[in-house]
Amino acid sequence: MEILLAEDDDGVASALVEVLYDHSHTVRRVSRGRDVMTYHRAADLLLLDLGLPDTDGLDVLRRLRAVSELPVVVLTARGDERSVVRGLRLGADDYLVKPVRLTELLARIDAVTRRATTGRDAPRAVRAGEVEVDLGARRVQVAGEEVTLTTKEFDVLAVLAARAGTSVSREQILDEVWGDAYQAVSRSLDVHLAQLRAKLGNPQVITTIRGFGYRFGE
Repeated sequence: MEILLAEDDDGVASALVEVLYDHSHTVRRVSRGRDVMTYHRAADLLLLDLGLPDTDGLDVLRRLRAVSELPVVVLTARGDERSVVRGLRLGADDYLVKPVRLTELLARIDAVTRRATTGRDAPRAVRAGEVEVDLGARRVQVAGEEVTLTTKEFDVLAVLAARAGTSVSREQILDEVWGDAYQAVSRSLDVHLAQLRAKLGNPQVITTIRGFGYRFGE
């Protein structure tokens, strides 16, 4: 796996990198919260310390969850009940308090990634009304007739269809399709959504969730 390690203590980071490397993981170590938002797309899992020098790790977690479902294991010295509860409610998949036994850390990483992999084993063909999206073949049909989409149009639709029936934030779509929710031009998303709705012939198949994002299907 490609693990992103956010840890500002050089000694702790070196020990973790060595152990993870010995267990066949590739590690990118960063020491600042803003670097998490830069590199998270290339990672399979994030190990997140909360005591980062530029921003609180819980704020990093909140920003990350607005755009990504990347598995996150919090690894921190902050063991008070309030921090643990906040971390889990903000979307951490697990929460470990330092010092932690390395065998336990490796077991927790395996468990979190196993759950994430199981969650990704979703049907590759998704239907909403007369619209059918084949995510694997990158093909869309409406009432049995194939519809031609541009690459970006399909990418936007795929982000929504992969989570059919659930609301997806604008930031997450921008991050997954354009690569960075905080640099992408938001107007581009509006244009592509308008074109998508026109080509699908049913504007209601993509519902706007005011102030948040969009939902594909019911």
